[in-house]
Amino acid sequence: MLQPQLATQQSLQPQQQSNQLSKSAYLIVGLGNPGPDYSANRHNVGQMALSVLADRLGATFKSHKSNASVAEARLGAGGPKVILAKPGSYMNTSGGPVTSLMKFYDIDIAHVVVLHDELDIPAEDVRIKSGGGHGGHNGLRDIIAASGSNEFARVRIGIGRPPGRMDTADFVLKDFSSAERKGLPVTLEIAADAVEAIVLDGVLAAQNKFNTAS
Repeated sequence: MLQPQLATQQSLQPQQQSNQLSKSAYLIVGLGNPGPDYSANRHNVGQMALSVLADRLGATFKSHKSNASVAEARLGAGGPKVILAKPGSYMNTSGGPVTSLMKFYDIDIAHVVVLHDELDIPAEDVRIKSGGGHGGHNGLRDIIAASGSNEFARVRIGIGRPPGRMDTADFVLKDFSSAERKGLPVTLEIAADAVEAIVLDGVLAAQNKFNTAS
């Protein structure tokens, strides 16, 4: 007599898991290299955007045992909880701190959002992507390798391609030019808006809003 009841309970498990996931926190990761020598580099634009979001939410970064700086906040009163994180490792070893934070806060990969610089998008443009490869970005590459999954959202902040024959590594590890810095504050605000849209409205709705050609 108990078997039908057990079968009913089992059939509810996926829905229960979905409900639990929808209520769990989001881990928002800004990629970059640590220290003041790198803080204004193009490669650190993900961390710059994360700082804008933290300021918007009144959140303060503190050192965390996962080798990251972490700030906790909610999107609005009673809204979803977000864990904002800047890995303390160099870009190409970002996966360790990210997976440690996922375990510490019990966050599924589907609730991870990564902000990063993107060479294949023009400067001042912001695009949202869900899943897919790393596109040669070493930070994304290491997160995918460490977590065993590519199923996380990305806020791709365009920095454009290097001019002339400049080496790509030299380009991303240089500070934004004075001309680029004029439009940078607006770009960072848009990237912060994109994160909020992903968390509050879902990736698809956020893509429809931010990926429309300008």
